[in-house]
Amino acid sequence: MIIAGDQLQGLQIAARAIREGQLIGLPTETVYGLAADAENPQAVEKIFQLKGRPKDHPLIIHVLDHVAASHFATDIAEFAQALMRAFWPGPLTVILRRREGIAAAAAGAQATVGLRCPSHPVAQALLARLQQPEPGLRAVMGLAAPSANLFGRVSPTTAAHVVDDLGGDLLVLDGGGCAVGIESTIVDCSRAQPVLLRPGVITLAQLEVVCGMPVVLGSDASDALGATPKASGTLASHYAPLAKVRLLDRAAIDKALQARGPNDVSPRVALWCRGTTPTSGPGVRVQPMPESAEDVARVLFATLRSFDAQGVQEIWIEAVPSGDDWAGVRDRLSRAAH
Repeated sequence: MIIAGDQLQGLQIAARAIREGQLIGLPTETVYGLAADAENPQAVEKIFQLKGRPKDHPLIIHVLDHVAASHFATDIAEFAQALMRAFWPGPLTVILRRREGIAAAAAGAQATVGLRCPSHPVAQALLARLQQPEPGLRAVMGLAAPSANLFGRVSPTTAAHVVDDLGGDLLVLDGGGCAVGIESTIVDCSRAQPVLLRPGVITLAQLEVVCGMPVVLGSDASDALGATPKASGTLASHYAPLAKVRLLDRAAIDKALQARGPNDVSPRVALWCRGTTPTSGPGVRVQPMPESAEDVARVLFATLRSFDAQGVQEIWIEAVPSGDDWAGVRDRLSRAAH
């Protein structure tokens, strides 16, 4: 059931559902989340069950502010605090040392926890409401909220996407289309040096300026820094549509189109390409890609979903530029094509 997230009644209904241990679909600026009280292990278990997600794959906890973050985390390094000051509210998740006995189920029983402060006004309003205790009920300090879709599939960026994936019985707060469109940048701040575990729209260069030190790429992190904690969205295969995704440069696209022949209609192909649109034949649906990384990120998941809805069998996507600002998009596309 979709209800308006910008109205008091909708927030009241959603807050009551969370306090009663239910799940809701929650809009954020990145993607829609499947939210539950992060400190209610029974509610958290429902997230894993509904998504079909492995229980040792930790969930990101969404909090209202830095004060709420300290409820879940301890030993917060100065560079982590700097990142939170610079990018919260916003599309940044920090991995921190988890307070003992707090939100173990949501953290996949790890000693660390991923925290994010979303900037979406509906998410902010709900988190603020939940922090106010009601008679006989404790305050809810954070919402465990992975993407509101089946595990490994394309993330949802509208309320309708959530219903398509998880069914109409789920209560979904409608906050409109997501402004960012891909999941948050994840930085491990639980070790002596910040480590970038998942790129997003916040770039490596921006992170390093704020941290005042180099940020290590996850693949380059040495054993000297300690074990790398598990994090959301870092499996090799993820964000995948039903159709097979192929990443091709322009020369490979032109060659593949020529190989199909003038009357070839099988397999049905969707082509998402940059710049000039190539000449295509029957059975190929061509859609131009936006020019900027920010615009591509905003529509990426919705575009993959639309291709699936058209019943194509393969999705050919032109390789995007190699710049730092494209890292988040490249990451999602490579995992979708894995």
